[in-house]
Amino acid sequence: MSAAKSTTPAPRPTILPRSAWGADESLVEDPAPYSKETKVVFVHHTAGANTYSCEESASVVNGIFLCHVRSQGWNDIGYQFLVDKCGTVYEGRAGGVDKPVIGAQTYGFNTDTTGVAVLGNYNDATSPPEVRAALAAWKLGLYGYVPDSTVVMTAAASNGKFTAGQQVTMNRMSGHRDGYPTECPGDNPYADLPSIRTLAVQ
Repeated sequence: MSAAKSTTPAPRPTILPRSAWGADESLVEDPAPYSKETKVVFVHHTAGANTYSCEESASVVNGIFLCHVRSQGWNDIGYQFLVDKCGTVYEGRAGGVDKPVIGAQTYGFNTDTTGVAVLGNYNDATSPPEVRAALAAWKLGLYGYVPDSTVVMTAAASNGKFTAGQQVTMNRMSGHRDGYPTECPGDNPYADLPSIRTLAVQ
């Protein structure tokens, strides 16, 4: 793999707006911060229950938003995108899905990255890899990057896995555990990453 660039942008997948999951915008106190570009897409899982129905996905996303704001003290939901087990994509953090919004998805590497969280616990369950491939291909393609390339990132903070200022070679599509000491995104999505990268460049 290399730091290859693409000249052909990938098509944008269908992304439901924040209004679709009932975001209370009055709880978002600060304007969205931006970085210059999106260099890496981090794949996550939310580690919640997998028993929700697809009709309940919006309320699950809203519950995560309220937890992040009221319990974590963040100014918005941490992830830029969320995907349910049926493949529906939801807009996460406010500021524009096609903009490099800085989230709270991978401590030490929140700048110049985006987070895609699958609703549920995926140490055992599986989720639609095609959806994550399409989303990553589109988001990285906005800046000319191909999903099966690599990039050198600099840790902005010491996080228990890397020290502040440490340079790390990462895949353009990485798992949360690649940047932070965690089991996230679960064993199945993490094992899927090589095939997801392949899907994303087709």
